This record gives sequence, C-alpha cells and structure tokens, in this order.
Amino acid sequence: MAIALLPAAAPLIAPAPAPAAELKQIQKRGRLIVAVKDNVRPLGFTDATGKLQGLEIDIARRLAEELLGSPDAVELRPVANQDRLSVVLDGKVDITLARVTATESRSRLVDFSIPYYMDGTGFVTKDPSVRRLEDVGRSAIATLNNSDTIANVKYFLPNAKLVGADSYEAGRALIDSGGAGAFAADASVLAGWVQEYPEYRILPVLLTAEPLCAVMPKGLQHAELRLRVNLAIGRWKKEGWLQERIKYWGLPVPQE
Repeated sequence: MAIALLPAAAPLIAPAPAPAAELKQIQKRGRLIVAVKDNVRPLGFTDATGKLQGLEIDIARRLAEELLGSPDAVELRPVANQDRLSVVLDGKVDITLARVTATESRSRLVDFSIPYYMDGTGFVTKDPSVRRLEDVGRSAIATLNNSDTIANVKYFLPNAKLVGADSYEAGRALIDSGGAGAFAADASVLAGWVQEYPEYRILPVLLTAEPLCAVMPKGLQHAELRLRVNLAIGRWKKEGWLQERIKYWGLPVPQE
C-alpha cells in the first residue's frame, strides 16, 4: 500500500537545473548560444528587416568567431530582463549579453566578464543652453517613477526639482511641453532615444559608472570559457575595435 503513494510524492522533488555547457562542449556543438535583448536600441534591437542588431549583437558574433571560428556560429535568443541571469544558471544559454550591470549581489550567482561598456546615469535634452551638469538643474528634470536614477540625481543635484514619468514617452512629452528641461536615465537607453528623435542630444557627462558585462556560469569547469571571453574583450579594447563599435552605435562616452 505504501508503494502506491510514491508516484504522488515524486512531483514534489524539483528537477535539478541543467548544467551549463563547458567550452569544449560548446565547440563540439558548433555554435555559441547567447541571450540578448531585442528591444534596447542600440545595444540589442530588431531592425526594420527583422534582424537583430546592436553593440551586444556585434560582441556576440565576434565571440563566436573567437571561440568557434565564425561570426555566424552563434544562436541569439532574446530574453526578458527578469530572466537574464536565470537562463545562464539553468544552462539554457552559454552567455548573456543583455545590458546586465555587474553588481556584488549578482556576482554571488554568476560570473562576469571584464566590462565591454561603462554605462551610467546621463541626461538627454533639446535645450541648446544646457551644456554642462550645472545647467541641468536650472529647470525640472524628468525621471522614470521608482527608478534607481532618482537617487543618483538627488545625490549629485540635491536642489534639483524632479518630475516623475511613467514611461520614456511620457518623459519626452514633459520636455516637449516645457514641464522639464532634461530627462535622466541610463545613457545606453538615452542613446536609442536620440537616434529616434535627433532633435535631442545627450550631455557628455555621466553621474555614475555602471559596468556592462557578459554573464557566464560559475564553476571551475567554466574557467577556460571565462578566460577566453575576458582575453578577447581586453584585446578588442587595445586594438580599438570595441571603441569603434561603441562609436558606430552612437553610445555616449563621457568626457575625461
């Protein structure tokens, strides 16, 4: 009689996550599986022809060339923000390149590459008189409601008046109507803003430094993959390829 209870109890045991592939397994498979964004211009987005484009897409293809000998040996899988780490943890992808900022809490779960881009809180405006950080606080600053940007702006511009917006479109409407003189958000997102609305421009100043990195699995068995990725990104920086692609995609680089 007790045996009859076993099938009912079995579903209570959660299946173990799929192990992430080691480099030799990736090479045997013949393709690199990378999680990317498909809606964050210019890092990763779908263009008018339905093709994935952007800085992170370029990096994914270049990594495939480094590891497998061909930029076409890559499978790009669009991912939601909340799944960017879990797809690596569950072994569904080899690497995530999807606008992930390296943080201490995240590093307890996954490993990060060296940064390929230094993001941060920036400002977009269409007011020609706003040139420097000191100019921004002369009028109200729009920010997304409940975003981390609010704390960053308050820290560096404590006397600035902030106006909340529920979306980027609402923030643009505030500027167009004169309700705000600038919009504060991540510079990588604002780069897409000015590409869509060229009457705007990004100020050459970032309030914070937030490293965007490739997400990779932890574990000694993945040490070779992490080493090869880090060596590649480091070499691209020295050779100027990475800087050229950053410039090509219109991502802001703060002035020294």
